[in-house]
Amino acid sequence: MEIGQLLSSRTRYMSASEIRELLKWATADVISFGGGMPDPSTFPVEDIAKIASYVLEAYPHKALQYGPTEGVYELREEIAKFSESFRGIKTRAENIIITVGSQEALELLGRVFINPGDVVITENPTYLAALQAWRVYEPRLVGIPMDESGMVVEILEERVKQLKAEGARIKFIYTIPTAQNPTGLTMSQDRRKYLLEVAERYDLLVVEDDPYSYFLFEPIQVSPIKALDKSDRVIYLSTASKIFAPGLRLGWVIASEEVIRWFNLAKQSLNLNTSNLVQYMFLEGLRRNVVLKNLPNVRDLYKRKRDAMLAALETYMPQGVSWTRPSGGMFIWVTAPPQIDTRELLKVAVTQYKVAFVPGHGFFVDQSVRNAMRLNFTYPTFEQINEGIRRLALALRGA
Repeated sequence: MEIGQLLSSRTRYMSASEIRELLKWATADVISFGGGMPDPSTFPVEDIAKIASYVLEAYPHKALQYGPTEGVYELREEIAKFSESFRGIKTRAENIIITVGSQEALELLGRVFINPGDVVITENPTYLAALQAWRVYEPRLVGIPMDESGMVVEILEERVKQLKAEGARIKFIYTIPTAQNPTGLTMSQDRRKYLLEVAERYDLLVVEDDPYSYFLFEPIQVSPIKALDKSDRVIYLSTASKIFAPGLRLGWVIASEEVIRWFNLAKQSLNLNTSNLVQYMFLEGLRRNVVLKNLPNVRDLYKRKRDAMLAALETYMPQGVSWTRPSGGMFIWVTAPPQIDTRELLKVAVTQYKVAFVPGHGFFVDQSVRNAMRLNFTYPTFEQINEGIRRLALALRGA
């Protein structure tokens, strides 16, 4: 049977995730800097085992049953407390919905807000899987360049003016302001305030994606944009994947009650509710202080791994290659000489040099940049970081 003739037009905008494909290469002989995976040694395995046992003994019927689409109320209360104490975001359970990782939140954004031709503004480069989630809804993606202080908000305002003059429908501005994926850069506090001023001036929504602020390596004083929000125009996303365990697939959205209501409706037809068992496990993780107790050790390990990769890049990379110095998070963004296409380089790097990375083109809204790559430093061991960068440098020298 020819399935292709039955496919919807949306499938034209679906493509395999290069990062998902890279996970297949994480074998013994290939050193992978590809997937954005945490170091498994940071998982609080013993705590999670005790919590799972306790949850199944204390309230098995609740944990194994269907639940409300917006999530377990006690967990939403606990996340509200956690968000205020750790990130300075004052909120209530009624302003929170629990999602299957923050990736589901990105899908809900597309489902609720984007019509064909609507404008979505992002940093350029930005998170690859956000672009993948939204392309099926056929938006007009507009990228704003970055510098060492994050998105250049002056250029953002100029583009918003132009788009408004054209009569464009701008649905939201998407930003990862802290330890951005893929660059690792952090938006300055002044730019955060300016971005919010632009959103106020032109009556725009801001989507703040915040998975990495738990791992800042430098003494940077920045607050979430959501903590500065006085008019409920910031939709805030975060996740337990980096601070508890990614296999549990749990994230959350903090937004106005109206936005949460629409997300609730959209989620009902996707998966009814996020796993109750997982929600009760994370609830206990927060109550028992497992998350906050574990964070300093994770932060220290990731800082040392970042430093190890920066040192290896300095030691091995040929002239003409540059890279960011991430203030936190999981990634370093590397730019090769302009004549190098990193998609072609990847084939050689994997087959001949046994090292993998994510080519940079997919992180740009127009996929126009061909000579960049994203490297993950949290998953590989210290030995693999040094040896993998040495191999990558050899591949670059031979390109």
